[in-house]
Amino acid sequence: MKRIILITGGQRSGKSNKAEELALSLTANPVYMATAHIWDEEFRQRVQRHQERRGPQWTNIEEERQLSRHDVTGRVVVIDCVTLWLTNYFTDGADVDGTLEAVKQEFDAFTAQDATFIFVTNEIGSGGTSDNALQRRFTDLEGWMNQYIAAKADEVILMVSGIAVKIK
Repeated sequence: MKRIILITGGQRSGKSNKAEELALSLTANPVYMATAHIWDEEFRQRVQRHQERRGPQWTNIEEERQLSRHDVTGRVVVIDCVTLWLTNYFTDGADVDGTLEAVKQEFDAFTAQDATFIFVTNEIGSGGTSDNALQRRFTDLEGWMNQYIAAKADEVILMVSGIAVKIK
């Protein structure tokens, strides 16, 4: 039975840990879909720490853009994270409207599968308005995509200082 869960919050709020715990409570063999593009050595080490935290029961998929090309029917899949996924599209030209339409279409195609989807995202707009125009456009994109996913989600969880707060 299809189910969409969105876990949101600030940086280091415990989103990924919560998503992984939830996935393991639902199945013995979850899927972890990593959307990160490795930009530098520090980020490579961050990704490695995430990988080491997960055990051999996880099926790991690295996919920067086309989530829907992977068949996850009948599986529980953690998608970590929406922010990095959006970045992979946004770097093509920083067109908010075009990027938003492309990722909405890809989200809909991916979640058309009969699976449990646990999306991890960031609340990047909670800290004030940036003086950088590019950052403001990305914050708008992220906010609108988060709203889109939340509207389609069966459950939304906000992580605050490691504490899960059910929103929907």
